[in-house]
Amino acid sequence: MELCFLGTGAGRPAKNRNVTSVVLQFSQPPHGLWMFDCGEGTQHQLMRTPYKINRISHIFITHLHGDHIFGLPGLLSSRAFQGGTQPVVLFGPKGLKQWLDTTLSISQTHLGHELDIREVGEGIIFEDERYAVEARELEHRIACYGYRIVEKAQPGRLKVELLKEMGLTAGPLYGRLKRGEDVVMSDGTVIYAKYVTDPPVPGRVIAILGDTKPCGNAVELARDADLVVHEATFEAALGDKAVEFGHSTTQHAAEAAREAGAKRLFLTHFSSRYSDEDMAWLVEEAQHIFPATEAASDLLSVPVKADKIGQ
Repeated sequence: MELCFLGTGAGRPAKNRNVTSVVLQFSQPPHGLWMFDCGEGTQHQLMRTPYKINRISHIFITHLHGDHIFGLPGLLSSRAFQGGTQPVVLFGPKGLKQWLDTTLSISQTHLGHELDIREVGEGIIFEDERYAVEARELEHRIACYGYRIVEKAQPGRLKVELLKEMGLTAGPLYGRLKRGEDVVMSDGTVIYAKYVTDPPVPGRVIAILGDTKPCGNAVELARDADLVVHEATFEAALGDKAVEFGHSTTQHAAEAAREAGAKRLFLTHFSSRYSDEDMAWLVEEAQHIFPATEAASDLLSVPVKADKIGQ
């Protein structure tokens, strides 16, 4: 699992930062590539990475401000031109469907594949056998959501050496035990799965938050997360300004991560007033509160490793 920041700026593109977008690459099919927000120019940023546009299967929009959605029609159009025929599931606040349907219709853009637009509320908005995604509303100037991606616990390692000592060779019985099923042998002996497998491996948790001022839902989405992506539009000294416009500072982001018991924090969505040279002291502000803080930068890729994240 790998997270890549395609844009880390706020409001409008800058020379050193594009506007907001993040992609999450999964190591196993069929999940492919998930995208969170799609600001103007996102598809250009994607071309500078190893990721393929036609592998995007799910897109999660936090809110309908332009710096988070203006790249979406172009990206979907290019995906279709480049042979993307698989369906795309698009999640976002109420109004997303009307805006995108109108844009595609007026521009006579024909995608050639199914586009499943789901306008979300709070709760579990996606779930399959491996992952679940929870949405909670944040506090911004318009309806805005944060997303919590939870990888479900995986079965523990099978104790093969022990099974061999018991006279069992590799085969269907191994698979049943690995799935947690007890097995009754022909002589009546019961092999209990819990005794021949290691404990389940906890899944990873990632919280990707939209624009927000400090609020309880941001903390709950980040609760015990392995990695949190939190906006830090302004420096700590501009806290009143940040809250007035529905944003957070470096301090606010760090306090949320600390309260949530998160393992690692990436700051993003920086105002264009800050240069690359400013990142060191902005991060330092947050690190005084939450030491495991880093600044996101455009095209930065971050592996999300099970059990080792933040160590």
